[in-house]
Amino acid sequence: MCSFCMCLLLLNINKCDCFSLFMYEYIFLYALAFFAILFAVVQDFRFREISNWVTFSLVAFVLAYRLAYSVFIHDFSFFLFGLGGVLLFTAFGYALYYGRVFAGGDAKLLFGLGGILPYSSLLDYVSYGLGFILLLLISGVAYTLVYSVFIAFRNWSSFVNSFKINYSKNKLTFLLLVALFFIVLLMKFWLNIVPYWFSFVFPFMFFIFIYARSLEQSCMIKLTEPEKLTEGDWLVSDIRIGKNIIRKTVHGLSYSDIILLRKYGKKVLIKNGIPFAPAFLIALIFSFFFIDKFF
Repeated sequence: MCSFCMCLLLLNINKCDCFSLFMYEYIFLYALAFFAILFAVVQDFRFREISNWVTFSLVAFVLAYRLAYSVFIHDFSFFLFGLGGVLLFTAFGYALYYGRVFAGGDAKLLFGLGGILPYSSLLDYVSYGLGFILLLLISGVAYTLVYSVFIAFRNWSSFVNSFKINYSKNKLTFLLLVALFFIVLLMKFWLNIVPYWFSFVFPFMFFIFIYARSLEQSCMIKLTEPEKLTEGDWLVSDIRIGKNIIRKTVHGLSYSDIILLRKYGKKVLIKNGIPFAPAFLIALIFSFFFIDKFF
């Protein structure tokens, strides 16, 4: 008996425990993903991009391992379920990329993660696949909120000024939402058809919108020298250079766009995102310990 199995017996882990769905082959897949995401986190913070060798090597190692293990156990369902997961998460990645939710590196990092989950039926693609995506988005929101507060405090003066300006521009909307707040409270008091917390949703969403808008304008948009531009940087707006127009697209700046900007010495406004790779790490760790309890 292998040492891993002996450890499981000694620790008395059964099918009700958090590792119930993880035999050693899935632990190995999670370990692959863990180290790949660690590399991605370092690159995301240092260079604001994730290299293709990190994302595509994860896909290659995950599929190669699944194929080798399937050959070893003479059961190719292990490989085919993993391949299906990679294809499913590739579709999710493209959808989130073109929806401007993820940058290119984040979308590609998602591809390989689709192959590490313990699928054993088509229904698992719904429970584990969609469950992991939901967990990733929730982790991303929580992480982004915490990180954005740090950025706001670091640029406090410009953030406060931007917040005041955006609030003044939308003051009428705020007053309407306050009126709606009291209407919902009255509905609760007289008709008892909505919970109390529901009345706070509208003012809360208003301040979240103003907060995000102010953060972007004061902290996330930078006038950048052409020498410091990299492929994939997001333009704030279209740029006209002579007879050429560099379009603001979901793909960001291309290599030829950067060469043109450097040729004319043109500074441009670039929208910088928050490094998102740590959200993948949070979601991965959480899913490893609690996947059989929540998905």
